[in-house]
Amino acid sequence: MREVRPQSWNELMDVLHGESWNADLNRFRSPYVFRGQGYDAPLTTSLQRLAGNTRDIERHLVRAFRKYAEANVRTRDLLWYWLSLGQHHGLPTRLLDWSYSPLVALHFATANEEHADRDGVVWMVDAARTNTHLPPALRQLLDQEGTSVFTVEMLEMLSAQGRDGLAFDTELTWLDRFEAEMGRPILLFLEPPSLDQRIVQQSALFSMLSNPDADLEAWLRQHDDAVQRVVLPAELKWEVRDKLDGSNITERTLFPDLSGLSQWLRRYYRRREDIAPPEQGRQPEDERNCQQ
Repeated sequence: MREVRPQSWNELMDVLHGESWNADLNRFRSPYVFRGQGYDAPLTTSLQRLAGNTRDIERHLVRAFRKYAEANVRTRDLLWYWLSLGQHHGLPTRLLDWSYSPLVALHFATANEEHADRDGVVWMVDAARTNTHLPPALRQLLDQEGTSVFTVEMLEMLSAQGRDGLAFDTELTWLDRFEAEMGRPILLFLEPPSLDQRIVQQSALFSMLSNPDADLEAWLRQHDDAVQRVVLPAELKWEVRDKLDGSNITERTLFPDLSGLSQWLRRYYRRREDIAPPEQGRQPEDERNCQQ
């Protein structure tokens, strides 16, 4: 897997925006999706971080979330809406957060000042290339829609084929069927519905493996022509953070509510010398940074 370590802001921008020229469109359109986090943080989903059988836990989580959340939200009663909504609000799911924006990914790699003395990383994945490893039927569906990312409606159409009732397991059998056909887990990218402005502002999308136990980083290492890791050196983090703030890539814009505003103000007006390094050996849960 290719790993690059830019030494300046300009070099970092060149790497993140590299390969973005699209000759067919005669425009600059990056083929990559991005995820920012700590350098050593694993690419695990919030569901995988729970102990136990992920499939059993997932079934119970989604059932309970549907039951108790229905009174508070208006959404279509489709599994993929509920998974997207749950992921968006912190429910452990098989989904993992990504963004179309490299600057949003940089925000999540630099937002925690307590980790400013540690390297960060931005993962870059070319979804069009990972899609070449999908079953032919799924590639055909993407080609018909002229996209490289699935939508909730597209996944629901697949779920409905051969479904008997609304049981959670039957809504996912097509994933298992395609995985068996390919003889390995398959990776999909899902563009969620615009449930609120946070999803819109973060240019958010999700990745999903057909097997909720599968290791995404291991999958990517087996298809390393589609992925690269951009290491954000600790010594560059403060400059990146300040330039993101100057470019209006902040909690105030990415979490457009009073909590996001308060987060931004607390961080923006905090003096650098007042930030104590984390305790030796302590690696809190939020080491993975803000992208779930």
